[in-house]
Amino acid sequence: MARATRAGGVGWAFILWATVLGTCLTACREPPPLVGAEGRLRLSLSRLDFPPAYPGGVREAEVRVLNAGRAPLDVTWTSVEAPFSLVDALPARVGASEVPVRLRFSPQAQGTYEARLIGTASDGGRAELVLAGEARPTPECQAVVCASAVFDPVSERCVETRLPDGTGCDPGNACLSMATCQQGRCRGLERPCDDANACTTDVCHALDGCRAVPAPPCPGAGACQVGTCDSKLGCGLADAPDGTFCGTERGCDAADVCVEGACARRNLPDGFVCAAASPCQAEGRCRGPVCERPAAVSLEPDWILDAAVRGVNLHDLLVGPEGDVTLAGFYASALLDAAAPVPMLSGDAARRCMLWNDRLLCMDLPEDGTVSLVERYTGAPRWTFNLSRARPDIAQRTTSLFLARLAVMAPDRLAALFEAYPAGLNRETLCRMYFLVVLDAYGQMVSAQELSDPLLSECNHPHPFGVVSDALGDLYVSFSQTVNVGAPLQAGAPSLMMAFSSDGVPRWRKSQSHRAGELAVVDGLLFQERAAQALLTADGSVAASIPQQFGRLVATRGRLVPSAPGTTVNPNDGGSLPMATQLKGFELPSLNPVWTYSVRSGQQLTTKELRLASWPDAPGLPPRTLVLTTATNGNNDQLLVGVGMSDGAEAFQCRLDYSALTTPQLMELAPGALVLMDGANTCGECDPPFAYSQARFQRFPMPGLLPAKEPWPGTFGGPGHDHHEGADH
Repeated sequence: MARATRAGGVGWAFILWATVLGTCLTACREPPPLVGAEGRLRLSLSRLDFPPAYPGGVREAEVRVLNAGRAPLDVTWTSVEAPFSLVDALPARVGASEVPVRLRFSPQAQGTYEARLIGTASDGGRAELVLAGEARPTPECQAVVCASAVFDPVSERCVETRLPDGTGCDPGNACLSMATCQQGRCRGLERPCDDANACTTDVCHALDGCRAVPAPPCPGAGACQVGTCDSKLGCGLADAPDGTFCGTERGCDAADVCVEGACARRNLPDGFVCAAASPCQAEGRCRGPVCERPAAVSLEPDWILDAAVRGVNLHDLLVGPEGDVTLAGFYASALLDAAAPVPMLSGDAARRCMLWNDRLLCMDLPEDGTVSLVERYTGAPRWTFNLSRARPDIAQRTTSLFLARLAVMAPDRLAALFEAYPAGLNRETLCRMYFLVVLDAYGQMVSAQELSDPLLSECNHPHPFGVVSDALGDLYVSFSQTVNVGAPLQAGAPSLMMAFSSDGVPRWRKSQSHRAGELAVVDGLLFQERAAQALLTADGSVAASIPQQFGRLVATRGRLVPSAPGTTVNPNDGGSLPMATQLKGFELPSLNPVWTYSVRSGQQLTTKELRLASWPDAPGLPPRTLVLTTATNGNNDQLLVGVGMSDGAEAFQCRLDYSALTTPQLMELAPGALVLMDGANTCGECDPPFAYSQARFQRFPMPGLLPAKEPWPGTFGGPGHDHHEGADH
């Protein structure tokens, strides 16, 4: 009896286990509860909401038809009303397996739509599905010049079609007339400008039309015949002023000077100007046999603005052609004509600003995806371009569209490089999309394209750390991944160099092992801040190299001067860098070394920023082109140093009378003045440089000092921040 009882207990336990298992096999594996009327016919959804579409577009989705019983069901279905339709046929008989059915929403007009699909089974059961969809208004696409653009509702992209050759067009340039479309680009005839004055150069401004500016000096003939100009007759010759140096002898006892148009050796009289002035020291004059000079004086600022005192994030400065100063910051309102008694604050914050066509060009002012050209003194907009409105197909593929970099390509070509988060991803993502848009002087689109490359597709926040254009208007962009999150961004390695034509057509690309940085270009050579090899702009191949990084270089057509290794613009690098005591000049295009300048004993060079200046050398002689840099000595005096660009000879050292907050971080030249920035406390070799810093700005008067008209007067912070090789020099 005990054994039977035990056997019976095991039997009941087995039955119970089998029952539970059977229940789990049928219930645990069932899909989520299905919907339908009483009976065995089921649908996986009771309502199918299609994603929004556009008239003419198509959306598809799937629903599953199921039989909750074991015996097959015969089913009859109601018809599907437009704009809904079937992709797959509805099953007339449903067995034990699920039957997937695809349905389509293809609206032909704007509106909201709803319909019902009902199935009736042979067991009397019913299943009902509500179909719902929305057709949004068709977006309007802004066409590039010389094309029409329509929104394709199927691909949901703006599709451009070239206008026929010969179609009239707006060239976006006041200097072109009778413009027509030619192979998709607007081409016109150069507008003639002539003021009937032989002593002026007639030029045309892309926005303002014809202008007359002073012509270059007429050429002389020998040391003692100088060029003159007559408004009717043009260039001629005249005797150089008596006393103009003309030979090698320069002493007060004996000097080669011009006398009545001829070079002669003379004993110079007392009071004769025998040595040129410097910004901090008056000229030398003869006193007997000695050329005496008064003692040098310290240069004092005539204007100071400390952004930290004002509590505003200003860490960038621009100097206009008339000497007006604009201060800007990352997502800060720009201070216009900042050195005036009553400066004006721009009404909207911007990511960064630069100069173009004598106006102020600001990105994301006043909203994301926007670039505005505004007047320098008032901030009044000349035009505004917004990529989201111009290209709704790009806007719907992105979460947040904003400007990363701007670059001047020509007076009527501007490169705007837009950055965006892919749609569906939040702002914490490190994935990025980039769009290159070329605008003309009137803010019209010349071209627009998405940039693609394996480096850009990696989700490590790729970023354009360098942009530059050459005299032809061709554009060069250097990308790298970033190694930190949040501005200012630091570049990682490797880097990607991309080249485009002035109309935005891709030319070549090159991957490199070093980090990206700022760029410079001179006479067909491309220089990268963190590289030592110059590339040919024609194809990206290596042209020449130097034994150090190019850094933040300056260049003329014949000379290149890189920043000295060991100099910096970062606030905390001073203690970690080697002492910099030499500046070197290299010949172009060979990059052979031609001179070395060494600072005086106990001094060291400080800033990575260099500028080119024009300075009067001596009476009757053309001005010299100088490299400007800064140094300090053992007494912590701040020094401005001028070095001859052609020979590396020291032209002057001047003490700047101020207490340094950091190394000089930004220098700009105004007519007769130097404007200097220090005190920024974030990375200046990152992008955007010095983001969120509150810097200090000072202006030092230096009568006679002028910005040099050279192809590359400076890298970041160069004249107008335009990173553009001048076409006229």
